[in-house]
Amino acid sequence: MNLIVNGEAVEADIHTLAELLSKLDYEGDWLATAVNGDLVHREDRASYMLKIGDRIEILSPKQGG
Repeated sequence: MNLIVNGEAVEADIHTLAELLSKLDYEGDWLATAVNGDLVHREDRASYMLKIGDRIEILSPKQGG
């Protein structure tokens, strides 16, 4: 499936947002995710079905000062 993740084209053999996060090694409850500009809550990621061409934004906090 062709997707846009954080502005970059990604080809992945997945179906759900949770599968994509796992494949890209994003783990943890602290992630914020949006698909096509709409927030997807943590509890909905496993059932959120992605479609070809979806634009996914994955945000994670950074450490530093």
